[in-house]
Amino acid sequence: MAPLNYAPGWPGIDPTWTSSAKDVATRALGTSRLWVTIGHGILNEVYWPSTGMPQIRDLGFIVATRSGWYEVKRVCRYTVALPEPFIPCPTITHEGDDYKLILDFVPDPSRDAVLISFRLTGEAARLYALLAPHLGNSGRENNAAAGVDLTAWRGAHALCLCADSGFARTGAGFVGGSDGWQDFAHNGEMKWTYGRAENGNVALMGELNRNEGVLALGFAHTVEGARTLAQSSLNEGFARIHNAFTSGWSAWARGLKVPDAPPELRREALLSAAVLRTHEDATFPGAMVASLSIPWGNASDSSGGYHLVWTRDAVESGLALMAIGQTADAHRLLSYLVATQREDGSWYQNYFPDGRPYWFGHQIDEVSFPVLLAAKLAEEGLPLGAGVTHMIRRAAAFLVRNGPGSQQDRWEENAGISPFSLGVQIVALIAAAPFLADAERAYALEIADYWNERIEDWTYATGGALAQRFGVDGYYVRIGPSLEHGGLKGRIEVKNRNGETLPAVNLVGMEFLWLVRLGLREASDPRIRNTLVVTDALLKVETPSGVAFHRYNQDGYGEHADGSPFDGSGVGRAWPLLAGERGHYALQSGADPLPYLQAMAHMTGPGGLIPEQVWDSDPIPARGLYPGKPSGSAMPLVWAHSEFLKLLVACEHKRPVELLASTERYLKCRPASGTWHWRFDTPFDALPKERDLAFEGDAPFMLHLGFDGWHDAIDRTATINAFGLYEVRLPWAALKGREAVDFTFYFPQRAAWEGSDHRVVLSR
Repeated sequence: MAPLNYAPGWPGIDPTWTSSAKDVATRALGTSRLWVTIGHGILNEVYWPSTGMPQIRDLGFIVATRSGWYEVKRVCRYTVALPEPFIPCPTITHEGDDYKLILDFVPDPSRDAVLISFRLTGEAARLYALLAPHLGNSGRENNAAAGVDLTAWRGAHALCLCADSGFARTGAGFVGGSDGWQDFAHNGEMKWTYGRAENGNVALMGELNRNEGVLALGFAHTVEGARTLAQSSLNEGFARIHNAFTSGWSAWARGLKVPDAPPELRREALLSAAVLRTHEDATFPGAMVASLSIPWGNASDSSGGYHLVWTRDAVESGLALMAIGQTADAHRLLSYLVATQREDGSWYQNYFPDGRPYWFGHQIDEVSFPVLLAAKLAEEGLPLGAGVTHMIRRAAAFLVRNGPGSQQDRWEENAGISPFSLGVQIVALIAAAPFLADAERAYALEIADYWNERIEDWTYATGGALAQRFGVDGYYVRIGPSLEHGGLKGRIEVKNRNGETLPAVNLVGMEFLWLVRLGLREASDPRIRNTLVVTDALLKVETPSGVAFHRYNQDGYGEHADGSPFDGSGVGRAWPLLAGERGHYALQSGADPLPYLQAMAHMTGPGGLIPEQVWDSDPIPARGLYPGKPSGSAMPLVWAHSEFLKLLVACEHKRPVELLASTERYLKCRPASGTWHWRFDTPFDALPKERDLAFEGDAPFMLHLGFDGWHDAIDRTATINAFGLYEVRLPWAALKGREAVDFTFYFPQRAAWEGSDHRVVLSR
């Protein structure tokens, strides 16, 4: 073995992650805290000790034969096979012109280690393992040593790669300068055997002594600990660990209640169920990340990626798991959400599994979805944890105090009032009502009624710019800016388009379909049908795999036209997820949802995973981009797998999973009259007849008001309501016979008048 000489080329090139196009994502259902991804037929990011912490870029292989040397991931001629769709234990077969390499991957259920069985055939073929550590979620400042085995460390994170037959030669180097791939690129064989590479972007290589055997990759807080775990897994043996792994998944799958479906769809459903279960954390049970991938990771060194918890995505997964019989999984998620809720009742925009925030924005639908999950569990007669009622009350308080607008829409791009976010808020308040005290319940339902009545005022553009073009009288916009920014007359910044702004009425999305899905509007509503004409014309994409949809027209989140990775701008691509949303509407309108399920199943990668986006332009083979197949966006997208499962279940039950019985009951008997709530962020200048009028603010105020030109002026001091808002109420009976209310505000804490007069015209 070579001496511990130091590799040249420090610190190496700038690190990146691997492509987000995964073949398989897997974990063992045991005490192990390891999550494994496989892409392009090799090991990709491995996460430890939680789903938020990737530790390697990849572990791949070079095959050297008499005809040359080949990095199998670049040859990209391989197949993926699973024992069962619900057992994520893949066999990958790579075939070159003069070799065949068979790889079997299995995480150890008892240890933080993964085993890789390998068998290489081919005359004079030799096998080399290439390992790129990215310890502690970074490719920078890593250290590597090559000896009897391959080790790396960075802070409290360490790994060790061992082989049961040992290595003939090993080497450490800096990526782009002295790593093993560069060795082959320069020399056509392995000549460099540097012993150490420190404090940089490092890589390791080992020539296997034999062409058949087992590798073990272990992770711990020390190199010694990682070596102990790897060697222990090797000693226990691949067969025993493989059996334990498959037994764990088989036991879990016995609880699945997947609807009968054509074989292709049933296989995709079983695989989707396993994908959801794989993305739950074990160190922090219940935490479900959006994807064990980094979108366009081969062009990024982001420490976030999608291996974070988004409350919305997590609840979508929980509802899907619950729908297929895995209520225990949904319960763990709900308990986790109780623990990660903030004091003000909200959740961070996204966060690591331990609860630390990554981005700090507010998306009000993410405050609503946990309430829907709790209500769904309650409707199924399942007991809720002790903290759930408190969670619901805090969430409801946040909604009534901060809605109906949101700092960000569901695509995390714009502030305003979206039909999706608004609809989910309304249903969350209805679902929360049984868990609230009397005064809170009455107010929550009152606000829900009011917001429901105003949906079209805030989000439906009558005679908008697209109406004449498509022969309709109006349509729901993607998002309406806040009223202080013009409402439907305002402009929206189109993110990922270098600051470009467009009139809000020029942008449409699929958000409006959730008004039907949640029970707030009928599928036959003319306004829904009008919008469908517009969105089908502007957003629908026919691909060889089936139909998919863009998020909205003018979207810039996707690869550039030449196929180069998204880098802050690009061209928005088609989303299989949205085919599922369109399929839900088809079901509710009496049409056939099966083509949408089939499209989602066809838009998958080699291992059946559903991507965030599919390529929707001419093929670019050099970049692996083909119409209707995965782009470089996140794959798998857990939300997309959830949508597939929920649509399949909805087909069986003839109703969406999110359509709560409590919402249906309430909407059938809600009062015809109600109260309109005038707030500074949602003012109005006309009040329908038989509506009470409430003026509200989050600070003490005195309302100075008069009628019909300030006649009969009076002052009213605001009182605190059940949710801590200050309000002055005028019942309709006190307004009858008047034509208008004139008013302004005085704020005693500032000893100042507002400085503006307002008027609300009263309908007769």
